[in-house]
Amino acid sequence: MPNEDNVRIPGAPSSEPASVEEPTGPREPLPPKPDQQAPEAVSPTGSPTGAPANARAQSGQYLTTAQGLMLADTDHSLKAGSRGPTLLQDHHLREKITHFDHERIPERVVHARGAGAHGVFRSYGTASKVTKAGFLAADVETSVFVRFSTVLGSRGSADTVRDTRGFSTKFYTDEGTYDLVGNNIPVFFIQDGIKFPDIVHAAKPHPDREIPQAQSAHDTFWDFVSLHTEAQAHTLWNMSDRGIPRSYRTMEGFGVHTFRLVNADGETTLVKFHWKPKQGVHSLVWEEAQIINGMDPDFHRRDLADAIEAGAYPQWELGIQAFPDTEDQMFEGIDLLDPTKFIPEELAPVQPIGLMTLNANPTNYFAETEQVAFHPGHLVPGIDVTNDPLLQVRLFSYLDTQISRLGGPNFAQLPINRPHAPVNDMLRDGMHQTAVHSGVAPYHPNSLDGGCPFMAGQDVGAFVEVPEEIAEAIKERRNPASFDDHYSQARLFFRSMTPVEQDHIIQAYTFELGKCYEAAVRERQLMALANIDAGLCEAVAKGLGMPVPGATVDVPDSEPSPALSQLGGTWPVAGRVVGIVADAGSDLSLVAAAREALESEGIVPLLVAPVGGHLRADDGPALTVQRTYLTARSTEFDALVLVGGASPAPDAMPGRDAKAGEPGATVDPRVVLMASEAFRHGKAIGAWGSGASCLDAAGIPQDAPGIVPGDDPGAVIPALQELLSTHRAWERFPAAGTSA
Repeated sequence: MPNEDNVRIPGAPSSEPASVEEPTGPREPLPPKPDQQAPEAVSPTGSPTGAPANARAQSGQYLTTAQGLMLADTDHSLKAGSRGPTLLQDHHLREKITHFDHERIPERVVHARGAGAHGVFRSYGTASKVTKAGFLAADVETSVFVRFSTVLGSRGSADTVRDTRGFSTKFYTDEGTYDLVGNNIPVFFIQDGIKFPDIVHAAKPHPDREIPQAQSAHDTFWDFVSLHTEAQAHTLWNMSDRGIPRSYRTMEGFGVHTFRLVNADGETTLVKFHWKPKQGVHSLVWEEAQIINGMDPDFHRRDLADAIEAGAYPQWELGIQAFPDTEDQMFEGIDLLDPTKFIPEELAPVQPIGLMTLNANPTNYFAETEQVAFHPGHLVPGIDVTNDPLLQVRLFSYLDTQISRLGGPNFAQLPINRPHAPVNDMLRDGMHQTAVHSGVAPYHPNSLDGGCPFMAGQDVGAFVEVPEEIAEAIKERRNPASFDDHYSQARLFFRSMTPVEQDHIIQAYTFELGKCYEAAVRERQLMALANIDAGLCEAVAKGLGMPVPGATVDVPDSEPSPALSQLGGTWPVAGRVVGIVADAGSDLSLVAAAREALESEGIVPLLVAPVGGHLRADDGPALTVQRTYLTARSTEFDALVLVGGASPAPDAMPGRDAKAGEPGATVDPRVVLMASEAFRHGKAIGAWGSGASCLDAAGIPQDAPGIVPGDDPGAVIPALQELLSTHRAWERFPAAGTSA
């Protein structure tokens, strides 16, 4: 029987197992876990220090004050007698409680809830013809830190809400830090950054009751987007499955804006950036997302960290869509400066230019993920901005917000933000200044410091903005006429979806608008849907019990873009999670064989049993149980394997777990619930031996799509892996007949 130690299960909280007894012998702090990495140890001014990355961690065997004074007690305040008042002279109490009182910093106004990881970006060199950026030269490897996030919720909100996701990457290049600050949706709600406070105020919880949290299903959001119809394209993406990603690992990323690249000859090209996940673009279904928010609100955070710890490193290819830098900055009739527009990949294919691998988790969430500061204006030679009016405002806003959040202008000196290139900026003093500058002349030109720092020329890599002729114009507050089309791309997106995906969009609109109190808001949004697609409008109106309005705008049709659909391909299965439901009556040799077969493909197998501890066989080692019928839910798994009869566990009684109702059941009701949910959500389910009785108890036909019965793992596991490569058994979702 295979030894269970051959299977890596992520989730250990520390780098060493804990002891039952309280440790009392002095020792140095434990090292980080193997999957963790701290920011590279460079100085506040970007100089290599030669110190290990964890050199900034705590040191020493004994508890001390912040000044290094060793302490004998931290559990009792200094008092006048054991029952007397606490004394003001207690310097340790005052330091400890004062620091605690100031632990929190202002959370981000948007993108407050995030998860981060360290990694490396390796350039293919294919972008060298269009940019002189050094980190995009052939085979150059650059350290990165990536932060994924939701937009609307607070730091304490749930992960799997319907929302736009942030996808921001910090490249620590030797020419300076470059930040690609993007989203998982290529279009934005608004065309001009002056509206950004308005859309955020509308989407955030209502100010009188501070509800709903991390949701767009409320009146103020739909009031705004139905009045500002430029938001319709982004809203449609958000109502699609893109709004509820399966994982950060299966989420596409976009730079949103059009940027200008400059090559070594000074030639310019306009581009849009894309991140393509190697595991494909996959999403949750709505009920699945709702259950997860209650069962595990940290689902996306945990998934990312566990995958890295398990060695299933997430990867994305960075690609560009390239366009001629023409005077009108248009492409195929689409304004490249309009952030509410995307370019279909069939018109401009995405050209891969490099591969990013996330291979290490943060050592400390606050120091790294919370304090990382992105800014679209962190550029390198060869990459410049355009006159996109949303991007222009972001160039001011991001810098400004860091000063408020991180306590002053020196946020770039925080370890996670430190450039890996020399810094000689003539900026001095300010809150949290950690550099110790030398010299007496922080101004230019000077002679007292020998003239240093000097101005660089392009020959040594200076950043020089692309000279751009500005046409004679009138100072005014308005958009160009090319920004007036608010519906054609929303129509293109909807009609590019498969019928199953269209059904999900209809359901999302019906749910969200059904949460709005004001009938006028629902009616106005239906009017917008009528301009996008008559079938979409009719189906949503029917669900709301409202009249179907007619279109008010003549919207041109365009060819669908198959690249927008998430269905139809196959992808790697590494990092997927499979639940193996077994009990004492299961053949544990087959269970162990199934676990090893899954783990050999990079899949994480979790053993689910009636109670915790171990499943033991007389003739082999015990198998560690990772989940019980009480703690497991189908939403944690991408697929299920049923290998036991799943007799009711000792706690299968409604008084202990309401999910374990139905007294007298022969199969534990929680296993039946797991199987029926997995079936409803289109997940693959394998079974052998008495596990078939669980299928019968859940009313699941053994010949249904995505169901794999068999005699042993050798027959079931390969078929299950093949089903996992398509994400779901989509045949279980009969579309309602909405025509594309």
